[in-house]
Amino acid sequence: MTTDIDQAMDAYFGPDGEEPSEDWGDAAPVDTAREPVPRTWAPQDLASVLDGSYQPPQPTVGRRDDHVGLFYPGRMNSVASESEAGKTWLALIASLQEINDGNHVLYLDFEDDAGGVVGRLLCLGANPADILERFHYIRPENSPSSIDLIDLASVLEHNPTLAIVDGVTEGMSLFGLELKDNTDVAKFGRTLLRPMANSGAAVVTLDHVVKSSENRGRYSIGGVHKLNGLNGVMYMLENRRPFGVGVTGKSTIRVAKDRPGQIRKNGLPHSSGMHWYADLVVKSESAEFAEAHLYAPMVRDEEDREADEDQKRINGIKRKVLDALGKAGVPLTGKGIEDRVVGKAADIRRAVADLVDSGQIAAQPGPRNATLHSLSKPSESVPEEPAA
Repeated sequence: MTTDIDQAMDAYFGPDGEEPSEDWGDAAPVDTAREPVPRTWAPQDLASVLDGSYQPPQPTVGRRDDHVGLFYPGRMNSVASESEAGKTWLALIASLQEINDGNHVLYLDFEDDAGGVVGRLLCLGANPADILERFHYIRPENSPSSIDLIDLASVLEHNPTLAIVDGVTEGMSLFGLELKDNTDVAKFGRTLLRPMANSGAAVVTLDHVVKSSENRGRYSIGGVHKLNGLNGVMYMLENRRPFGVGVTGKSTIRVAKDRPGQIRKNGLPHSSGMHWYADLVVKSESAEFAEAHLYAPMVRDEEDREADEDQKRINGIKRKVLDALGKAGVPLTGKGIEDRVVGKAADIRRAVADLVDSGQIAAQPGPRNATLHSLSKPSESVPEEPAA
């Protein structure tokens, strides 16, 4: 079924993102110097592939601290994570890099407002004059009309190198599309994302993942086509430390998909199957200033790995100690704990000492010079540590 949005998009961009038609009545389309999109059903010239002169797409938009690129220009890329894992920070770091390089950036925001987004840019050190000149912020509040699409096309006349789409769920809802319907997911990409990619911009959608990490895999919320339909890179963010004013937040950036295949080689393998590509770190000094980095992954030395394994082992014993005290229902001596917890006696004593020092276990004198241990809080537990 053809909707008003389809007709409006087809009227301006053409049925597959081509140059605008002339049938606009009183509203003349914006004059554009962009090259028309090639006729995609004609056989392609394979000479460059066969003679060795073909160059695969390279991620040249945005970059890590070591100047290795993040996103593919002219392609649909994505960043997905749980809430407050740093998606917007990552998008704005890349935006600021492009602005500082003299390029234009389009920010299509379905979730926040100008104050929140621009405020973060200023916090990262952006020049207000550069923001006014090269950062194009759009906050849609309605399903796009023909005039709205002209406004969007006028931004594309600046040839932005980066186009952020913040809030895919809200965006699809605004278009009257169903999030879990693969056909609607494909339609959203064809209707909004592909025309922007055809302008040469690296289109980057910011999306949410399902809350259950066990059921998540590499997928964001909604239809499988969200992943299958991307022709650039998709990153998954795993939060390590929360972001906020006055704190240092950190998230690990992993590669969930790399269609052109030029990004994984700059990352490190991980047990999840998703390569570790970078660490996003934002150190907030105040509400007005934050220092942000995209650190490259580093191979940790043997000493670091051994220390991590040792701490993980002790943390596992801590959880067993707390469980044993909870099940006992009465205070236990050190010997009583060792009788109930499997492990080396030295490790168990170290775990008990750590729990006493942290206040999770209360220690008090008992009969015959024994020390009795009990839970300070019945619900106390030691959280699982995320893998590096």
